[in-house]
Amino acid sequence: MAPCCSPLQVAWDLRRPRGFPLAAALCAAAVVALSLALASDATSASLVGINYGRVGSNLPPPQDVPPLVRSLGIGRVRVYDADPAVLRAFSKTGVELVVGVPDQCLASVADPGGAAQWLKENVLPFLPDTKVAALAVGNEVLTGNDTALSRALLPAMESLHGAVAALGLDKQIAVTTAHSLRVLGTSFPPSAGAFRKDLLPYLCPVLDYHARTGSPFLVNAYPYFAYSDDPKGVHLDYALLEPGYPGVPDPNSGLHYPNLLVAQVDAVYHAIAAANAAASRVVEVRVSETGWPSAGSPNETAATPQNAARYNSNAMRLVAEGKGTPLKPGVPLRAYVFALFNENLKPGLASERNYGLYKPDGTHAYELSFTPASDNSTVVCGGGGNNLTICGGGVIPYYNISAASSNLPKFAREPFLTRLAGGCGRKRQRQSWWWQCEIIKTCGGGPAGLMADC
Repeated sequence: MAPCCSPLQVAWDLRRPRGFPLAAALCAAAVVALSLALASDATSASLVGINYGRVGSNLPPPQDVPPLVRSLGIGRVRVYDADPAVLRAFSKTGVELVVGVPDQCLASVADPGGAAQWLKENVLPFLPDTKVAALAVGNEVLTGNDTALSRALLPAMESLHGAVAALGLDKQIAVTTAHSLRVLGTSFPPSAGAFRKDLLPYLCPVLDYHARTGSPFLVNAYPYFAYSDDPKGVHLDYALLEPGYPGVPDPNSGLHYPNLLVAQVDAVYHAIAAANAAASRVVEVRVSETGWPSAGSPNETAATPQNAARYNSNAMRLVAEGKGTPLKPGVPLRAYVFALFNENLKPGLASERNYGLYKPDGTHAYELSFTPASDNSTVVCGGGGNNLTICGGGVIPYYNISAASSNLPKFAREPFLTRLAGGCGRKRQRQSWWWQCEIIKTCGGGPAGLMADC
């Protein structure tokens, strides 16, 4: 194994309601029993993810982390390396992982042989029990002022994708990279979004790659930095994604932006269109990091527990709604909150060490008003492979959103949601069709119609 490939400590009541028919109550019991049987194959239907960084000397062992993730109702985790202990910890949990390929590995995996070897040693031993949905090659490489690393980025992505495809896993594991929002030269208004001219020689072929492979364009987007840089020009409620804020219009497009996060995402979409019109029609932008620190240096006055709680609660609520951005309303926003833990060894300002939802001892850094676990809807249809998956006792919805899900029948890719407690019929915006009470249908050969009557 090449030295760069060593594991690195990097990054980061189901109740029967009144009037609920007995038959349906019995079916509900069957749902719970089935959920317990198949939970390990499930992936949260919420598009919310979390970043699990481990740059700390006092963090809990990896095996203690999945229960914390589950308590949030989150089924998607991004890690920054392929540490075997971490990948084993998430085995048979149903959690989908985005596994980082550290910057130090890029030169090695840029060679097809090195990519195949890295995959063989760092990912394949853990499949299929550990669900790897994507490989994130490097982190914010193009804005790191390392020309050699920037030149190695696309070859590394290409080689790893080739190695994945050679094993027939390219429909299950996407290969991508995460960019800093600093790849933008212009971001306001969103319709004026454009990439830095000096980065276009790198970004244009990267966009061609994404269009060809169907992999997402990942961006680390932090409204916190925009507010901190210009607190007089950016309203705090706009940066905190407060639902009651009136929003900001884009004078060029006429679109209305309710919060800064969706404005930042649309600025990236516009930048992609300006750089590569063909790619802009097919490439999806996803937020690989977003968050707000709960503490900081004396001059970091916005870094407070109250602001962090407001931002991260609002971000998770926004994503859980399944809506798109003003420019792309039909593409549900996906985002990974940064981060799971406060990390005491991160360099830089004090805020860098205080992005965690949890303290290292597993206690909350602050109380959230919303997590996906507080959403009382359940999805039933999908899961791993050909399994029908029902999970969460009416609390946490599940279905598979890995790249492989694109090969499933349409009904298996478009979950339908209901409330097992409190009646039927709460419709989610992202549904394109709906049976009001028949919440279980065949998914790849699973049983059908367990709760056809409400």
